[in-house]
Amino acid sequence: MIERIAALRAELDNITASDKNAVEELRIKYLGKKGLIPALMADFRNVPAESKKEVGRAVNELKEYAQSRISELKESFDSQDNEVSADLDLTRTATPTPCGTRHPLSLVRNEILEIFGSMGFTIAEGPEIEDDWHVFESLNFPPDHPARDMQDTFFIDRENADVLLRTHTSSVQTRTMEHSQPPIRIVCPGRVYRNEAISARAHCFFHQVEGLYIDKNVSFADLEQVLLGFARRMFGPDTRIRLRPSYFPFTEPSAEMDISCHICGGKGCALCKGTGWVEILGCGMVDPNVLRNCGIDPEVYSGYAFGMGVERIANLKYKVKDLRLFSENDVRFLNEFISAH
Repeated sequence: MIERIAALRAELDNITASDKNAVEELRIKYLGKKGLIPALMADFRNVPAESKKEVGRAVNELKEYAQSRISELKESFDSQDNEVSADLDLTRTATPTPCGTRHPLSLVRNEILEIFGSMGFTIAEGPEIEDDWHVFESLNFPPDHPARDMQDTFFIDRENADVLLRTHTSSVQTRTMEHSQPPIRIVCPGRVYRNEAISARAHCFFHQVEGLYIDKNVSFADLEQVLLGFARRMFGPDTRIRLRPSYFPFTEPSAEMDISCHICGGKGCALCKGTGWVEILGCGMVDPNVLRNCGIDPEVYSGYAFGMGVERIANLKYKVKDLRLFSENDVRFLNEFISAH
C-alpha cells in the first residue's frame, strides 16, 4: 500500500494540463468516486491493524496533495482568463457590427463649408419650396427666361406658377439680403431641383453651395482671390484657376471658373478632355438690379456671388463618373468612403 501511495505521489509531482478540461480530467482520475485515491481508501480495510495508523496518515496526505496540485493547475488557467478579460470591452456586442460613415456628398459639403468658414463666411439656409419672386424675379430673370418654363422647373401647382421647387440656392441669398444690411458674407448649402432626364451626367435633384459677399468697395479681384484660395485648399496647393466670360441673369460681369486638372496636372487627359482644365463653378459681380430688388443701394454697396454643384466637386475629388451612384444607396459604393473622413 505504501508503495502504491509513493507511486501516485510521484505521478502528481509531474502532472500538467493544456486547458481547463484537462484539469477536470485529472481531478476525476485521482479524486473522482472511481478515482485512484478513493480506490486506495477502499482497500484500507485490508491493511493489517499494526500498519493502519501509518497507511491512513499517508493516504490522507496523498489526498490533500492531490487536491492542492489540482487547485494549482485550475488557478493557473483562471489567472490567464482574468488577464484576457481585462482587455475585453464587456459592453461590446457578441458579433461584429459593421461601421458606417458619412455620405460622400456630406463629406464634400462639409469640407466646402469648412474652407469658406475659415474665410469668414457664415451658413445661411432657406426653404426648398419657394415662390417665383425669390427664385426668379428678384434675381433679374426676365419673364420669358427658359428657367420659368415647366420643362425646366418643377411647379408644385400647375394653376399657380408662384409655388415651385427651388432651382438654385440663390433664393437664400435674396432672402438674406431682404432682412440683413451689409456687410453680408454667407454660403448657402442645400438641395435643388430641375426637370431634367436622369442620366450618368444629370439628375432631377442635386446639391449646391452658393456664396455671397456684399460690402463697400467689393471688386472682382476680391472674388478671384477667394476662389483661388478655395481651389487650392480643396484640390491641392499647385491648383491654378482661370475665369472665362459667361452670362447669368443675376451677375454682371459673369464668369465660369475652371481649375487645372488635378489628374494630369494640366497636361491633358480623359477627365479634362485633353484641355488641361475642368469647369467647377459659376461666379460674378452681383447685378445692381438684384441689390436694388432686395433693398440694398447699389450706389453704395457692391458684391460678388458664386455657386457650385457638390456632386461636381465630389466627381472630381473621388473620380465618380456616374451621378446616380450618389442617390442609389448602394452599400458597395458607400463602403468605399469609410476611411474618407
